Amino acid sequence: MNTVVNSRLESSRRRGPALDVAVVGGGMVGAAAALALARAGISTALVEARAPAPWSVHDDVDLRVVGLAPSSVALLDELGVWTSIRTSRASPYAHMHVWDAASGASIHFDAADEGRDLLGYIVENNLVQWQLWQALDAAGVRRLCPAQVSAYEVLEDRVQLSLSGDAEAVSARLLVAADGAASPLRAMAGIATEGRDYAQRGVVAHVRTERPHDGTAWQRFIDTGPLALLPLADGRSSIVWSLPEDEAQRVLALDDEAFFQALGVASDFRLGRIVGATARAAFPLRLQLAETYQAERFVLLGDAAHAVHPLAGQGVNLGLRDVAELRATLVAARDAGSDIAAPHVLRRYTRRRRSADTLDALGFDALARIYGWQAPPLVAARGLGVRLIDKLSPIKRRLAEHAAGL
Repeated sequence: MNTVVNSRLESSRRRGPALDVAVVGGGMVGAAAALALARAGISTALVEARAPAPWSVHDDVDLRVVGLAPSSVALLDELGVWTSIRTSRASPYAHMHVWDAASGASIHFDAADEGRDLLGYIVENNLVQWQLWQALDAAGVRRLCPAQVSAYEVLEDRVQLSLSGDAEAVSARLLVAADGAASPLRAMAGIATEGRDYAQRGVVAHVRTERPHDGTAWQRFIDTGPLALLPLADGRSSIVWSLPEDEAQRVLALDDEAFFQALGVASDFRLGRIVGATARAAFPLRLQLAETYQAERFVLLGDAAHAVHPLAGQGVNLGLRDVAELRATLVAARDAGSDIAAPHVLRRYTRRRRSADTLDALGFDALARIYGWQAPPLVAARGLGVRLIDKLSPIKRRLAEHAAGL
């Protein structure tokens, strides 16, 4: 049911001065958006149901990790939080090796070939979120937590948010939904999604291996789906193993020794035997794209706008590129004396980001389909294509630059 009421009310019914922006959702992307906008001089509130748990270097590495591309690192550095993240617990990687179990073809990316020191960093999600959250107050972000949006109303020059519990109502010229792939706000706005369920789960764990990871991100495509081993700062590797639902449940139920052997076989023992592992967890995989990123005085950001296959590790990076584009768009509108939530302003953000996100999402989806081919002629064609890309430096460089957000 659409709970948005579009109306034009008398000023006497409006509650106090409006902020410029209300961001709903305090995960990595939502918190980064609130911080980026506030640092740009745009008055901002952040609405979040639960504050993040404090991060501590004494805690074990969280199972949820992200591969931050150089574009994301640059944004976080600009926001003043990257140094704290990097010196807390971040794992740089300078190499990425991808290989196909069926054809034997492989492609190797080396930062030095691109004239860079690193390809990126593997960092815990909750470390990034915690450092962003810690920076909000000093930037002047109004934090409304714990609070949830129960409804919102579009007025002539603002959006009025009704919040659950004891939280006071808040109004803003623009409402930004960064409340995740299941986004309640997207549903309130009546924005539909398109995509497909992969009928797979990503099994995650941190493992100790016989050989060091050498600052390399490894990814092997096998008949059940891709397996990634991502380097952690403590010498372990974080795995993301995409498996059909039934197979994922079977792998989750294995005892440790059976799991070590199954993972060793799946990884071609590239890092030797698996000698230790944390508890395992799994999350469903799907492709989901919002049909539009905007409604009246409303835009989508991050997973609320797009959810992609994890095989390229680009989900959060796409969300942080949304943040950078939204900030640039709103700052340009403000400096030009325009209403930051005017339809033509929001169309500019939507046009740029939805186009880029759709190309990336469909590209990742195409890769998942291509690597799902098992017929021998198709496997041979796939292998030939991979070998050609590995030898054609200009194409390979463009792929690396795109992944880096450059």
